[in-house]
Amino acid sequence: MKRKIIEIDESLCDGCGQCVTGCAEGALEIIDGKARVVADHFCDGLGACIGHCPTGALQIIEREAPEFDEKAVEAHLAAMGKTSHAAAPGGCPSTQAMTLSPCQQANVPTAQAASAASALSHWPVKLRLVPPTAPFLKGARLLLTSDCVPPAFPAFHSAFLPGRVALLGCPKFDDVASYVEKLTEIVRQNDIADITVLQMEVPCCAGMARIAAAAVAASGRAVPVTRVVVGRGGEIVSMGPAEAPPAPRLHAL
Repeated sequence: MKRKIIEIDESLCDGCGQCVTGCAEGALEIIDGKARVVADHFCDGLGACIGHCPTGALQIIEREAPEFDEKAVEAHLAAMGKTSHAAAPGGCPSTQAMTLSPCQQANVPTAQAASAASALSHWPVKLRLVPPTAPFLKGARLLLTSDCVPPAFPAFHSAFLPGRVALLGCPKFDDVASYVEKLTEIVRQNDIADITVLQMEVPCCAGMARIAAAAVAASGRAVPVTRVVVGRGGEIVSMGPAEAPPAPRLHAL
């Protein structure tokens, strides 16, 4: 079958191994000083490893490859002494999916304690790192938020985060196409209740709502998407349904 899969540019790879720890499926290994895909059917093609590469040697391409085999991955990881979506021993734990228990922040003055309670319920929070099969996504209410919103919006934890699964990203500096692909799979594989998009008022942030709308359309699921625009002063500028992506233009014969 023809599908998306990771390709490694060996001329750019320095063999640092950071992509290996970022691959939850164990599809990558350092062989002869270079990162390599050990078996195509271990690679899900979602690209969580790309963000770990400091040299830009990894990219997602589309080519003929065997279908991703989740059972084979489970057996492969078991043989390596790992479990699905767990970071390699000694590696960065940023890709390890886990559920958190919200708690009061320590070392915060009593007068500020009420507003310092964390409502974060899971990890990781970066969209590019969250696996579509993460258990906390099942039936979730998603909060797709731009990286700049939490520091700009003082009530982020109390107003929008409770009861929602936060996914952070930047539509200006990150790969928008990979965001749409990842979010499409998240919506397709999970019974997502709704999506709230939090974005800043600046023009470069407008892409977040388009990413959500495009992913919902591509998934074929009827998931409501609400867009909330936050001002640089911390106020809510507007709130309403996100616009659906434009239909493809048909050319006259």
